Amino acid sequence: MATSIAARISRKAAASAFSAHRHVISSRCFATESAKTISPSSDRVKWDYRGQRKIIPLGQWVPKVAVDAYVAPNVVLAGQVTVYDGASVWNGCVLRGDLNKITVGFCSNVQERCVIHAALSSPTGLPAETSIERFVTIGAYSLLRSCTIEPECIIGQHSILMEGSLVETHSILEAGSVVPPGRRIPTGELWAGNPARFVRALTHEETLEIPKLAVAINDLSKEHFSEFLPYSTVYLEVEKLKKSLGINI
Repeated sequence: MATSIAARISRKAAASAFSAHRHVISSRCFATESAKTISPSSDRVKWDYRGQRKIIPLGQWVPKVAVDAYVAPNVVLAGQVTVYDGASVWNGCVLRGDLNKITVGFCSNVQERCVIHAALSSPTGLPAETSIERFVTIGAYSLLRSCTIEPECIIGQHSILMEGSLVETHSILEAGSVVPPGRRIPTGELWAGNPARFVRALTHEETLEIPKLAVAINDLSKEHFSEFLPYSTVYLEVEKLKKSLGINI
């Protein structure tokens, strides 16, 4: 009886030892195969995309960035996007013009983590493109979709502007405001809330401060701009002009 028990134990030990040995061998083989698969060839170009601006052409549409506009290194611009002179687009923003146009006007700024999109068409019948005109400040983490913001406005942080909404000149949206589709924010007024509602009329002094804020952010962007090589898409327009004129330089 003792002999059979000992034999049974020894067979189990041998089986477990064999299984463990086989597992070690298979894992070594897998590691070897993985190492062979992952290791790049010596002549392969090693690209490092970290910290690179993502300029994404879509069909015939290529984003356009003015010479003196500041676009942070990790911003994504796709399709029909135009960033005009003196404008700035800050870290982590995504401007996706795959369905319609997006414009960021002169000396306007789109602050960190904003998402801007444009629908193919607007259910309100208003223009479906997203237009940010001159001296406009868009607060961080805001979402804009197929809306129009006239000159000299402030959009507070975490605001949402839906399709067909219009913010007229010299207006301010408080932080966290939600503007429903087709809503119009009249000129010279302060709105806030979800949905956004009229709060009060702005004073003359307050309207004068709106472009000053945009200019101050533009001055700050120049300090960041100086840390990078000059960057724009103007060279593409120059190449087209040279081809049309038959100039070879």
